[in-house]
Amino acid sequence: MTSGPQRMRFTGQRKMANLVEATTPLQLDDFLAKAGKCLTVVHFQAAWAPQCGQMNEVMAELAKEHAHTTFVKLEAEAVPEVSEKYEIISVPTFIFFKAGEKVDRIDGAHAPELTKKVQRLAVAGSPAVAAQNSAADLKQRLKKLISAAPCMLFMKGSPQEPRCGFSRQIVALLKEHGIQFSSFDILSDEEVRQGLKIYSNWPTFPQLYANGELVGGLDIVKELAETGELENTCPKAVTLEQRLKAIITRSPVVLFMKGDKEAAKCGFSRQTLEVLNGTGVDYDTFDILQDEEVRQGLKTYSNWPTYPQLYVKGDLIGGLDILKELKESGDLVSVLKGES
Repeated sequence: MTSGPQRMRFTGQRKMANLVEATTPLQLDDFLAKAGKCLTVVHFQAAWAPQCGQMNEVMAELAKEHAHTTFVKLEAEAVPEVSEKYEIISVPTFIFFKAGEKVDRIDGAHAPELTKKVQRLAVAGSPAVAAQNSAADLKQRLKKLISAAPCMLFMKGSPQEPRCGFSRQIVALLKEHGIQFSSFDILSDEEVRQGLKIYSNWPTFPQLYANGELVGGLDIVKELAETGELENTCPKAVTLEQRLKAIITRSPVVLFMKGDKEAAKCGFSRQTLEVLNGTGVDYDTFDILQDEEVRQGLKTYSNWPTYPQLYVKGDLIGGLDILKELKESGDLVSVLKGES
């Protein structure tokens, strides 16, 4: 009775030898070692997350197209030491390896992005064509990053934890003058770090951009601050409280969660989506994993320490347990519509 299924599994492995599953850290290390300099994509997944199953289907298709790339499925909660090492805080997460070293990552169920990164990083096709495509993709990516906010700072570390003296000084200067800015940690992405030097023709970091145009580094920003021109170059900051109020009231119903409507990144957020989707009431979401300032600030603002958090017409309703109670009592829909 067992020989049939075993034969089917064996046949499947022969057909898809580059789509595998690791259950221990040792197995993962073995797959990475065997892949050598070729690309390895590791999918940190969870059985309870439906979006992981969907992304596994995407991986299976990519495995057919990229025979020299190894695709590894790994249950994140089964190997906590590996998940902690690579800072896995949600599923699905994809880590890309070459020669045993991490070269990139994707957090969330983003099939187009996964496909693009595999195509860019995989060792396949003409090296010259691959280099051309990679350069074009990088240029487009840099343009998007530079224009991601009216004022963008490319630095080492984050505003909360700068990782070099120059970055620390420029952050302090921007904050001192009330400048509103977003940032990108160049230490987290070597491709951006090297590519931006060429794109901007500016060899050092930090680099500050305003409205998509390079302002300069620390010395330039110091000069602008001394002459009083910095405030005219970059937008003034709004307070965190003003920002939170604007997000909370941008729609009648707003859910602060890990992930979004299409891909919840924790069990509580997933259950909350299921409850809300069952009401037929429209709602908006905000992914707290994408904004640490909002994630921490909202806990204080609402005096509610956990997520998800649901707001209706600017007022906090509560988390998952409150929504379950409202559903059981039959009051949930009227509360979401602001009728009670």
